[in-house]
Amino acid sequence: MKTIRSHYSFSLRALSILGAAFCLSFAPALQAATLHGNLDVAGGKSKKFGKNVLVTLYEAAEFTPLALATTQTDSSGDFRIEIAKEKSDSIFFLSANLSPEVRFMAVLGEELPTQAVVNELTTVAASYSMAQFFRTGQIAGSAYRLQIAAQMVPNIVDPATGQVSDVLLTSPNADETNSLRLTRSLGNVLNACVRNSTALTFFLQATDDEYGRTPIDTAEALANLARDPSQNASWIYSMSKYNRPYKPDLTSEPDNWSVTVKLNRTGRDDVFFGGAANVAWDSRGYAWVANNVVQGTPNSTTYNVVLKPDGTPSDGTNGTPDSPISGGGLLGVGWGVTIDYEDNDWFGNFGWGKPKSQTYPTQREGGKRGAGTGSVSRFLPDGTPTSENGYYGPLRVQGIEPDIYNNIWMASLGDTDRTLGSGVWVYRNGDPTDVVSSIVDWEYAPFGVAPVPNGNAAWVTFSGGLAGQNQSGLAKYRLNEDGSLEQTFYEDLGKTLKIVTVDFAGNAWVASQGTSSIFAFSPDGTKLGEYTGGGIFGPWGLAVDGEGNIWISNFGDIAANNDYPYGRVSKICGANPAAWPEGMTMGDPISPNSGYTVPNEGDEVLLPNGDPLYGPGAPPSYKPIMRQTSVQIDAAGNLWSINNWKPRFDVDATVNPGGDGIIIFVGIAPPPPLQF
Repeated sequence: MKTIRSHYSFSLRALSILGAAFCLSFAPALQAATLHGNLDVAGGKSKKFGKNVLVTLYEAAEFTPLALATTQTDSSGDFRIEIAKEKSDSIFFLSANLSPEVRFMAVLGEELPTQAVVNELTTVAASYSMAQFFRTGQIAGSAYRLQIAAQMVPNIVDPATGQVSDVLLTSPNADETNSLRLTRSLGNVLNACVRNSTALTFFLQATDDEYGRTPIDTAEALANLARDPSQNASWIYSMSKYNRPYKPDLTSEPDNWSVTVKLNRTGRDDVFFGGAANVAWDSRGYAWVANNVVQGTPNSTTYNVVLKPDGTPSDGTNGTPDSPISGGGLLGVGWGVTIDYEDNDWFGNFGWGKPKSQTYPTQREGGKRGAGTGSVSRFLPDGTPTSENGYYGPLRVQGIEPDIYNNIWMASLGDTDRTLGSGVWVYRNGDPTDVVSSIVDWEYAPFGVAPVPNGNAAWVTFSGGLAGQNQSGLAKYRLNEDGSLEQTFYEDLGKTLKIVTVDFAGNAWVASQGTSSIFAFSPDGTKLGEYTGGGIFGPWGLAVDGEGNIWISNFGDIAANNDYPYGRVSKICGANPAAWPEGMTMGDPISPNSGYTVPNEGDEVLLPNGDPLYGPGAPPSYKPIMRQTSVQIDAAGNLWSINNWKPRFDVDATVNPGGDGIIIFVGIAPPPPLQF
């Protein structure tokens, strides 16, 4: 956590931005697209601050944005801009400098709208959605990433009106989480900066970037806060109470200033999320979500979910899937989902509870508790399955990942009736008919798999069973030229190991749920350390961000009668010294002791149909972030955290395990390299 610096400096970057604001674009009148806008301070209550202000329309680019047109607001804050193009190859955004250090912004997206508002709330939405591309005082980056980032803006604010979005105003957000009020509180902080020079100086000094540099203006300061949301949290909360044009706002101090968006719609009113487990992105930025059970039951679902980059269900247009998807042998998918290098999606069918029917060959009678033996399903980019019932061989696949040669590596957990082995399986070149495997005793129960960066090898976690009944360990396998799989490393390790992931240097990071710790190993198998702190509690999923630091999802413990106190995600320093905050080293926690939480603001958590989380007539739950099995980072730096189980373990383990939905931390994580 950063503390307030004792000095304030005016950066030369400010001069470059102010200078760019005067660049003009003279569009041919007959082809002009017209934007009518309003600079609206404090919801129209502070018109004197919005008059005679320069407003510039920009088009973002790879290295520096292009100023397309500049105008000036009238006495009511209104302005009008004409340009020749209606559609950007990247994105459009508006910037208004109320003073050299007070900048309001609005992200408009790929198409120029006919009207837009620039105010405190649009600035919050712009800075947070663009946080990973806003490190030099300007929004810049690849068009693909920026367009995905821009799609998160309407989840926070309505660009046409400048009001908080319907997404934040309604379930599963509203006062089921704190994000609606937190967004308003951030708007109040900006308004304080407009009105009070002391508050402005304070806010800029309270929001240094990763290198200790003071931001040049308020828009950059918010982007810094989005990336490091726990810095000076208490001080910023005090600022939010100076003047409160946006109400109702936060009533208590947050442990972090993350703007989050919860989503729980699948595309069909009669199909709910029931234990979403993991997510993978295709080349369009669409999210393919593994989903365990029918909501409210312990039984397998036959559907999985595909979401657009903004979290709304894919609708089948332009060759995209129509969510939810079914067929292809889908039955109670576990943790396993991945996208291969041909943009095909793979799911590992686990098979929970019922049904026991010949309709679903992945389920069979006679197993312990009727458990399934599983299969693997593959879908084309448009959602079409490539087989009727899935591909057989590996049993109850959990981790599944392609290597750089498009070999599909799978961790086969095995069959719980203990008659069938488990092991490591590979579909060479993505071909389910070209299979190699290495079988191990059922006690090992492989769970996670992570191919190494240079291919032909992968790390594998042996969980010892879903509940850690047996010794867990870490292994490494090599795919030889003759097609055989060879185990080249093994070490007993931790307890109830879950996911393993590999950073850019080939180091393996391992989640040990039973010891509430994270292990790291070098490529040659040398143990680099065991790490705790930052809210790590029953870790499960791991993600390496674009700077090499490690994000962790926390499932909590699995003791009977345990009610998970509060969900959270954690962040620790990875192996890249350049990305360590000052004074930290590898494995040190970056997130606060609480982790990054999503508090409730007083409304009970509801399912999409309005029922309580635990079903009709059940006692209320006030925990929007639940037991998590995965965190993944999209191409824009949004962290998707997955609610796999509900908070109460005693209820979940027997009759009603499926958690509700996904929570997106907007702009918080450096995006990893693209895989396509």
